[in-house]
Amino acid sequence: MVEAHEKVVEAQFGPQARAYVESAVHASGADLDAVEALVRELRPELALDLGAGGGHVAYVMARHARRVIAADLSREMLAAVAATARGKGLSNIETVEAPAERLPFEDSTFDFVASRFSAHHWRDFGAGLREARRALKRSGRAVFIDAYSPGPPLFDTHLQAIELLRDHSHVRNYTCAQWIEALGRSGFAIEACRTWKLRMDFPVWTARMRTPEENVRAIRSLQIAASSETKAHFAIEPDGSFLLDVMMIEASAA
Repeated sequence: MVEAHEKVVEAQFGPQARAYVESAVHASGADLDAVEALVRELRPELALDLGAGGGHVAYVMARHARRVIAADLSREMLAAVAATARGKGLSNIETVEAPAERLPFEDSTFDFVASRFSAHHWRDFGAGLREARRALKRSGRAVFIDAYSPGPPLFDTHLQAIELLRDHSHVRNYTCAQWIEALGRSGFAIEACRTWKLRMDFPVWTARMRTPEENVRAIRSLQIAASSETKAHFAIEPDGSFLLDVMMIEASAA
């Protein structure tokens, strides 16, 4: 089962590597600026971009850290990150192929760990967080950024359904409370948590993952048939564009 899910994720994201490197949603944002500000202040010797995807966290960290490792289970994604880093003149980024749940690093390796829009794809959410903590030094800091479930079943069911229809490697968006509880169990101390809304342009959102047309129609059907409360919470627009709940949690090694 482990291998099967990892193959699903790799097959889903490998062909979309360039799209994620070039994605405006992933390549910019106040959260990315906040990560850079924190890394600029801390100046870590070695930083980890966990579930690197298009590598955008790695690029901003490389400006202020001595070395950065971008870890992802997609070989094609990592090749795109390495090529982009070379194009940006960032010679201090290394890539490592590995799932979040089984990191090939010694205990207490990193001064800083960051994970952005990755955890909702992890087969074992708790194991990924425990590995992040294990690889982090006692004095280390971490940042986790992801879309989160608003909580009420009415909204949660809608969110998980459209996410899975768009991308069958999706596992789950967790609530903020689930994140905080899981981080605490994994050995992190919460320093700060902030949330905001991120507008997802529907045509771009589905095209980036090459969502099959029948799945696009299914998502639109769910949006159209959704309750007035659901439509209001996600601010669903006539073309399907909507607002996604996003959170950023800063933590330290407890």
